[in-house]
Amino acid sequence: MSDVDVPAAPARASHRSPLLDAPRAVAGEGLEAGVAVHYGDPMREQRLLEEGLAVVDLSHRDVITVTGPDRLSWLHSLTTQHLLGLEPRQSREALVLTPKGHVEHSLHLVDDGTTTWVTTEPGAGPALAGWLDRMRFMLRVEVALVTDDWAVLGEPHASESVEGEPLAWRDPWPDLVGDTTAYGPTEGHPGTERSWREVIVPRADLVAAVGDRPLAGLWAAEALRVAAWRPRLGLETDHRTIVHEVDWLRTAVHLHKGCYRGQETVARVHNLGRPPRRLVFLHLDGSGHTLPARGSEVLAGDRVVGHLTSVGRHHVDGPIALAIVKRNTDPGLELLVDGLSAAQTVIVAP
Repeated sequence: MSDVDVPAAPARASHRSPLLDAPRAVAGEGLEAGVAVHYGDPMREQRLLEEGLAVVDLSHRDVITVTGPDRLSWLHSLTTQHLLGLEPRQSREALVLTPKGHVEHSLHLVDDGTTTWVTTEPGAGPALAGWLDRMRFMLRVEVALVTDDWAVLGEPHASESVEGEPLAWRDPWPDLVGDTTAYGPTEGHPGTERSWREVIVPRADLVAAVGDRPLAGLWAAEALRVAAWRPRLGLETDHRTIVHEVDWLRTAVHLHKGCYRGQETVARVHNLGRPPRRLVFLHLDGSGHTLPARGSEVLAGDRVVGHLTSVGRHHVDGPIALAIVKRNTDPGLELLVDGLSAAQTVIVAP
């Protein structure tokens, strides 16, 4: 594959959400099949999300449970994250890497004291659950794919989940904005006033869990994700992606834990500081009425230097995108995407 090949997304989900019966709901396709991309007014839905008033249907995401007394130490040994001593209702972002250090699975993980809950991309659950099950050996753990019975809702929230609230995974990014230790500075990051969390609820109670709150679709949530510079498995990644390229080193990798699969690559590139590609945020020319497609080539003059991985229309900033470009692409260059000018903001330093 070339440096600009488009990564393949995980297989589509198979569950149709009952929230698609809400007024003006428009169903997604492909990776987003089974849930709504919007409910008639994506810009308003974005504003409601930013204000902490709306909720997003993420019930197409897969859910896995890991039970047994060895679950945290076992997951600690398999993933990029430090999980020993994880307290109930604390959450972590973790990755499973290939032996050569390429990103294979993304885990949003929270433990309730007896069970570790993992949410992952739509369609990625069977492969992840199958791999985990094969890695149990003689340890006291049990792995189950429970997407048929459990679903996910996304919402902005200000704090970790506590007793009496639904179990939730919380995005660690807001806690790291401004942190200059170990991972490098986050100056220039747009930040966010609220943490994003994924609430895990019984699938049969999905409608009741939303209650009378406004619904926001995936277009709104994805635009805010792009604005927050957050990578997503299968969109910002392909079979060659290493954590340094997409800034996952900051949130999903613990640099001082023991051995895990792919650690040698993580340590080597971290010490040398030269990942072959880098994630970049793009402000696109907003004079047109259509957005470039994901996978569109990114040009520096007449030279292809990368491709779009995610694109959205922000209610304040207009058309925005994430792209993977070659590491040595000059950060000062104005790039082109489908004939539109694209101004770079550095996420991963070249």
